[in-house]
Amino acid sequence: MPRQPFAPRVKYGAIPPRQPANRRIMNIRDALKEAIGRLNAASVPSHTLAAELLLMHALGRDRTWLYTHPDAELGAPTAEKYFDLVARRASGVPTQYLTGTQEFWGLDFEVTPAVLIPRPETEHVIEVVLERLGARPTATPPLRVVDVGTGSGCIAVALTHEFPHAEIDATDISPAALEVAQRNAARHKVDSRIHFHECNLLDIFLPRPGDARTSTPPRRMRFDAIVSNPPYIRRADAESLPLDVRRHEPEVALFAGDDGLAVYGPLIAQSAQLLRSGGLLALELGYDSLPGVCALLDKSAAWSDIRVTPDLAGIPRVISATRV
Repeated sequence: MPRQPFAPRVKYGAIPPRQPANRRIMNIRDALKEAIGRLNAASVPSHTLAAELLLMHALGRDRTWLYTHPDAELGAPTAEKYFDLVARRASGVPTQYLTGTQEFWGLDFEVTPAVLIPRPETEHVIEVVLERLGARPTATPPLRVVDVGTGSGCIAVALTHEFPHAEIDATDISPAALEVAQRNAARHKVDSRIHFHECNLLDIFLPRPGDARTSTPPRRMRFDAIVSNPPYIRRADAESLPLDVRRHEPEVALFAGDDGLAVYGPLIAQSAQLLRSGGLLALELGYDSLPGVCALLDKSAAWSDIRVTPDLAGIPRVISATRV
């Protein structure tokens, strides 16, 4: 009979080779389960969603792929990247800063720690502008709008999509924020219609001391709408903010003095100089800033038809007014 192939003798009780601990092989289902548990233990809000978004980012896949391939193997480098992201989220870093993106008005925006993370409540600003300005056909001169404190550029970009023939100016005091906003404008192919300016509020459009311009801005500086999601949080309220907001989002985009109104006053005064008659001012409100902002508008004869729009929770979210 033919000789049997040589078989090495195995010592009883020997342990077969195993993957090193840091090279553990996991599938999608197990990785998600473990990440959800870690984030839940760290009291991360919406921990399941965060685990999903971070895994989608690590893999470069969408949610449908995750749940239709639960047994797909997560390679060691990807697993290492994923759980590093999970650890950073558990430490308080916002998911959006880890993935680098946030959706707003149905569009994806790049976000970095240089800009405030766009929130669904700010979409009410867009809704108010659309409602009060209405549909605008091609016109000469085109509709002119300013987004003050543009941050990621989400409001400016959204408005260019809704008003295809508008020209948008966008200002911000932060050069790093403007770089992000410019990339977002290019990303959505509207950079030719948005003009970015590094300045405080609307300063760049107003005469400077010794400027040859008169105190009344020239006609070309008259705008049809001025919109803003300004800083409106009181300094004393800093400790009440969620940890990820307090530690990671830019202070310049959050805080507005002792009463939360430090930006509204100058912005309303400048807007009164720069809006045409019949022009629109639309401002996002903090949760308790309505009385103070109403008082600022009421004490000036420049404004009429003041309206307040609540968000889905019934909180006053946008105040808007027409320039007399």
